[in-house]
Amino acid sequence: MLKVMIVDDEPWVLEGLRTMVDWEKSGFEVCAEALSAGDALRLIREHRPDLLLTDINLPVMSGLELIAAVKETVDPPPRFVILSGYDDFNYARTALRHKVDGYLLKPVDDEEIEELLGKISAIIHYETASRLEGQKKHNILVHNLISRCVQGDWSGELEHAACGLLGLQPDTELQCILAAAISGSGTVSLNEGDTEGFPDHLGYVFQDPAGRAGLLVRSAGLSTEALEAAAAQVQKVQSAKLGVPVAVMISGRGNGLRSVQELYTQTLEVWGLKYRKERGGIFYYNDLRTARLSPEFTDGHFTRVLDEVKEGVPERIRAAARETFAAMTAKRVNIDAAQAEVAHLEMTLCRSIAEMQGDPDQIMCAMHKEYGNLGGLTDYYKLSLYVDRLCLETAAYLTELRAGNEGNTIYNVIQYVDLEFRSKLQLQDLARQFHMNSAYLGQLFRKETGRSFSDYLNEKRIEAAKSLLKRTQLKISDIAVQVGFSNTDYFIDKFKNKVGSSPSVYKNAHNNKQL
Repeated sequence: MLKVMIVDDEPWVLEGLRTMVDWEKSGFEVCAEALSAGDALRLIREHRPDLLLTDINLPVMSGLELIAAVKETVDPPPRFVILSGYDDFNYARTALRHKVDGYLLKPVDDEEIEELLGKISAIIHYETASRLEGQKKHNILVHNLISRCVQGDWSGELEHAACGLLGLQPDTELQCILAAAISGSGTVSLNEGDTEGFPDHLGYVFQDPAGRAGLLVRSAGLSTEALEAAAAQVQKVQSAKLGVPVAVMISGRGNGLRSVQELYTQTLEVWGLKYRKERGGIFYYNDLRTARLSPEFTDGHFTRVLDEVKEGVPERIRAAARETFAAMTAKRVNIDAAQAEVAHLEMTLCRSIAEMQGDPDQIMCAMHKEYGNLGGLTDYYKLSLYVDRLCLETAAYLTELRAGNEGNTIYNVIQYVDLEFRSKLQLQDLARQFHMNSAYLGQLFRKETGRSFSDYLNEKRIEAAKSLLKRTQLKISDIAVQVGFSNTDYFIDKFKNKVGSSPSVYKNAHNNKQL
């Protein structure tokens, strides 16, 4: 039901409008009434009506002045309808300049107001839907942007997008906050537009590859006390919602998008170490700095295991996992460090699943149901069983996803080439990026486009070169580099074969036509 507020200095007019107009029939309800503009301004902030019906002649401040004041202080403002006992065109013209939606003369005609309310209701519903759709698209863009930063996909283009979308500058101070349930299958979910304690303009919600809820926070705008209070609110609300303890991990501070992946990694370190020793709570990365992981943690023991998971051969996965744990045992890596490294393994595998449009929860929920929390695996034997099963299940799931995505993959490859043809592209690199055999990808590419990968790539580059030759005064060598050819002679040769003339002849011919 939409809310309407009525403003008139005559009590009998207020009562008549409230009782004699069938507001419900038009989808409205009267939420407040006011006898003056001053009272109206106070009540508008409290009730946030969708429609303001106001008399022009009010004491102290006129109805038109009230409308102007509301537009300055309320965002988005309500729709407006003017009431007047004067059939005066100057009033109507002034009201129209204020972009009101209707101008009604007293006494109000029932049919006239019902017709006007119907039109305004349709406008409000349309604008609300458009605003929600715009916010939804904005939230998706924010999610994607932060997710790419979390995964280390930083670029100047991304930084420019963040500046426009979020107002983030290279020197903007940031902190990352991760919230996760200690036990059970409940998933922490932070609401859009409600960062549960953090001011809306300071916190941006995202979800990591493992399904954990995160916030990227502009920390320069928060005192240490305010940050802790906001984090405590997140922890309290989510614990009550899920019925299980929730841990909130807070990173150190960094600047700009370049720091996001490191800040996120810091929260994972806290998640991998601290949370298991407590029953929920708020934990800071800076508190761990005096007790950092042993140097072995950074050796990347699971690198070979990850490679074998991508290949998908169970025997080789098991062998790589056994060798990894043997090496960690020989180096006497403590169990906390081993658990934290397995947490990173989890994150990487979840990211691989998500990149192939899979659902990481399908694996992780099953693993947690069978093995419990990672923190409960307090010896190497239990941890090795967990890793073995995790890697085998992930490998099987990735194989399944590849089979299902094969038709879409070649389409995505072609789209990628169409966008990135100016870059240094190799079929082998694309095959690795899209998790395919290079020879098979070449066959699919020819089948789909009717040309080999190299021919298709060269044609895209030559078409771009033709456009530059027509429209710019760049040198031939510069154009070759801009469209993706590292060798000018090779570019000229391919251009001749495709177009039938050299780039310089093509350029001169086009210039002569322009003259």
